[in-house]
Amino acid sequence: MGNYIIYAVTLILLIISFLKDKQKTKNALKKAWKSFENILPEFLGVIMLVGILLVVLNPQVISAVIGAESGWFGVILAALVGAVTLIPGFVAFPTAAMLLQNGAGYMQIGAFVSTLMMVGIVTAPVEIKYFGKKLTIARNVLAFVFSFLVAYIIGKVAGGI
Repeated sequence: MGNYIIYAVTLILLIISFLKDKQKTKNALKKAWKSFENILPEFLGVIMLVGILLVVLNPQVISAVIGAESGWFGVILAALVGAVTLIPGFVAFPTAAMLLQNGAGYMQIGAFVSTLMMVGIVTAPVEIKYFGKKLTIARNVLAFVFSFLVAYIIGKVAGGI
């Protein structure tokens, strides 16, 4: 139901924009479509990879490796994978939802998403170029440590559901 409301509001605002300035609205829609085309291959690739992993790794395996019973070992493993993976947020959150539905634990997914969004091992060379080595390392280490706090809080809050 909530999705329908969001779609309706978006459609109404799009119509208002079109009535106000047709050319700007057309240009915005063209720009949005190009962005969508650029994102789609990456999005589909990650979704396919996750789909294949979910077929290969059944819920029992996922649960054993990064499920609630995997404890802090699973949290550390998920945090390490998140730290070295470069996936945009719009792909990370649906991926996290799929993993949760297939046996992953809340703490483990909290650590995975936190490090995925905050720690940039893959992007560190670019960050070093602009911010320097010391600041880049400090930011990444602090973000990595903070992800465990996030995971703990998520585990306490969502784990009781």
